[in-house]
Amino acid sequence: MKSLPEIIEGCLQQNQRDQKYLYERYYGYCLKVVFRYIFRYDKATDVVNDGFVKIFGKMDHFHYESSVNLEMILMGWMRKIMINTSIDWLRKSNFLPEIGVINDGIWLEDKSQSADNSLLYKELILEIKKLPPGYRAVFNMYVIDGFTHQEIADRLQIAVGTSKSNLSKARGLLQKFIKVGDKEINVCYM
Repeated sequence: MKSLPEIIEGCLQQNQRDQKYLYERYYGYCLKVVFRYIFRYDKATDVVNDGFVKIFGKMDHFHYESSVNLEMILMGWMRKIMINTSIDWLRKSNFLPEIGVINDGIWLEDKSQSADNSLLYKELILEIKKLPPGYRAVFNMYVIDGFTHQEIADRLQIAVGTSKSNLSKARGLLQKFIKVGDKEINVCYM
């Protein structure tokens, strides 16, 4: 079995076996990232595939100092590409609402999460899915992916005030969506 630095080097050399290994190893992770933005399974898989084409095409832009935390660095770099590819798709589609269901196959078991956390994540994503596309994109980018309002405005080509307003409205809607029994839960974010 090759090490991750060897696989990355193989991808730089356009070795198809190494590209296939990287694709198969990180496909589920990338699909989860994309699925926060695009809920139609068929479109999300298309965006993931487009993202991997960009990853392999831009592999020479991926730099790292040492192999310490290499996987985390690689996943962060890939996440950014997948988010940008998702945003590009949403922009081209004019943020049209997606119709579809979340395929349970994307909820690959994550050994680092407890069963409760995994269930809460899935429930949160289902609630986020109910948000209008513009609110959902801003919410995902700000709360989950850590973008600033200026970065969101630049990427979505909207005003900073619109980003802030969409986030506030998304939070309000999520507070209405998330209930335990008859009690509402206050959803607090950064």
